[in-house]
Amino acid sequence: MIKTSSFEKDLKERLKSPTFKKAYDDERRIITLATEIAESREHAGMSQRELAAKSGISQQQVSRVESGANCNLLTFVRLTSALGLKVRLSA
Repeated sequence: MIKTSSFEKDLKERLKSPTFKKAYDDERRIITLATEIAESREHAGMSQRELAAKSGISQQQVSRVESGANCNLLTFVRLTSALGLKVRLSA
């Protein structure tokens, strides 16, 4: 039998709140995008410094984005373009 941690119980309870759930889901999307950018950079064999130079932003900005910090749309577009990624929106 798998024991549920107090964190998981607390999270399950908090997710009942629509406001908390929306914020939680937004953060999960940001982390997913950050992870995809980092993995794409690594797959391309690029360092953060190389990606920064190619995208025209600082290495610190690349690091912040890869760690899940919120970034502006222009930074996101520059990073994805430098990695050869296409951003697709769908409903």
